[in-house]
Amino acid sequence: MASFVSHLEGAIDGTILPADRIQTLHKDRPLWVRYDLAAVGRALTKEMLRDRPPTMWRYRELLPVPLEKEPISLGEGQTPLLTCPKIARRFGLDQLWIKDESHLPTGSFKSRGLAMAITMAHHFCVRRVALPTAGNAGGAAAAYAARAGMECYVFMPEDTPVVNIYECHLAGAKTFLVNGLITDCGRIVREGKQRLDWFDLSTLKEPYRIEGKKTMGLELAEQFDWDLPDVILYPTGGGTGLIGMWKAFQELITLGWLVNGKGTSAPRLPRMVSVQSTGCAPISTAFAAGSKFAEPFANASTIASGIRVPAAVGDFMILDAVRQSQGTALSVDEARIREWMRLVASSEGIAICPETAACIGALEQLTQSGWIRPDERVVVFNTGAGQKYVEAIACELPRLNITQPIDWDWLSEA
Repeated sequence: MASFVSHLEGAIDGTILPADRIQTLHKDRPLWVRYDLAAVGRALTKEMLRDRPPTMWRYRELLPVPLEKEPISLGEGQTPLLTCPKIARRFGLDQLWIKDESHLPTGSFKSRGLAMAITMAHHFCVRRVALPTAGNAGGAAAAYAARAGMECYVFMPEDTPVVNIYECHLAGAKTFLVNGLITDCGRIVREGKQRLDWFDLSTLKEPYRIEGKKTMGLELAEQFDWDLPDVILYPTGGGTGLIGMWKAFQELITLGWLVNGKGTSAPRLPRMVSVQSTGCAPISTAFAAGSKFAEPFANASTIASGIRVPAAVGDFMILDAVRQSQGTALSVDEARIREWMRLVASSEGIAICPETAACIGALEQLTQSGWIRPDERVVVFNTGAGQKYVEAIACELPRLNITQPIDWDWLSEA
């Protein structure tokens, strides 16, 4: 068996499509990758994972890459689950963790999705890819495309964090700055498909980035010994991470790997919290309105570039996952994002990205309102390294003049 993939499925209406050829969208909406989970269950047990290397590829039977193929990899290891006792106490929680995706090869969770997307594109003999990005996806795509020997075009809003811009260029991608938003960059990629014959690697425009992001959920379940946490807070732009994790949990239920909740005969699933900024909040606005789809968000502006996505092609998939999990979607005060970044770094030593800082704001709201109870186990995903956002962490520091005597009293109070 080349893989355990059975077919692809239109997320909007369930239409079945073949998985043995390259696919993009169905009715302009994303596709799910579906597996023969009964066959997976016969071939793999969760106990077998203990002897496998600690990488995202340890779950090969639940991934689309043919088993005989070597993935395009930069060494995507498991990311740490870090306890945060000081932040937990601050918000009245007993147990709080940050799962730190900044340890991945390109410094963010995008390594998972783009490693998978590039691997499958390479499998289908794609030679040129293009994508719009407002941040870390561009750098990851450029790195994995370079690894695969592919040509990569990246289109970025001109106010994208400078580190993201430079890392794309450094990896050899043809990198262009656009005087608009990520949606404008996406239009360029769509219009160039016929003219320049590139494959559109945009978020959810192909089915495999979700499968890479899905490994966050598989990994988290394994780290919690198959007894999932009560709440997961996740910053939401295009939404592949949240969608992918929820898909992973459903597959684990079918496999029978998850532990039943206390006093129940069914596994306990986490409530998924989709977090955005008040500067760009299409999903939380749609959730509050009870809508299935999200309207494009006008004048989107946030320092958390990864969640500055005014219109997500997978909006209904995000909203479905949040509602099915009995979770919620909310936006937090854009003006406080830097404050929350500093709070976590200075309290726990974890340099979180501004997108994750928004989740700390959501944690503040949800603990104060009682939506999250003190005894619940809570996980916040840090989707990228704070050090990649020099614009967000820039500050004015006191200076010393070595030609003058040092004022030690001033120094101790500075």
